[in-house]
Amino acid sequence: MSNRRPSLALAAILAGALALSACATTPVGGGASPAEFSADAFAWSTRAGQASIEGRVAFAQDGQAFSCVGNVGLIPDTGYTRARMQRLYGSTERAAVPAAVVRARSAGEQGADYRSYERAQPCADGAFRFSGLPDGSWFLISPVKAGDDIVVLMKRVQTRGGRMVNVTLGG
Repeated sequence: MSNRRPSLALAAILAGALALSACATTPVGGGASPAEFSADAFAWSTRAGQASIEGRVAFAQDGQAFSCVGNVGLIPDTGYTRARMQRLYGSTERAAVPAAVVRARSAGEQGADYRSYERAQPCADGAFRFSGLPDGSWFLISPVKAGDDIVVLMKRVQTRGGRMVNVTLGG
């Protein structure tokens, strides 16, 4: 009979765990899973704010200094974009990945309105600036080039208290 008590206790614990799991709530933002596009998850990023991001690109590899080419992108940090960054760059914090590798990786389908939440600023003389931002977490993305080598830099940045954040991509 003493052998039955641990089994009964284990059964009671499992029954309680199953009952609690049935009460799990759905994620905020329309019930979409974090890896699915949901406009609700991006809504915060459309508000006007006082924060700004001022940055420069300073990346070197194998003795070569890379220069930014084109625009620097700013993308709101959501469950959807975190999943994309992880698949494309292997990180949700910072990365420097050859452009060919990024293009070869699949991040799944982009949401129909995904691009409408992206911001872009030119990278002039290795510098860029985003202003009028709400407080929140963002991903900065910039292609850089040295000779024939193109690398894409990614870095997660947090704006807080309506302040300016200084960032060095690749540093």
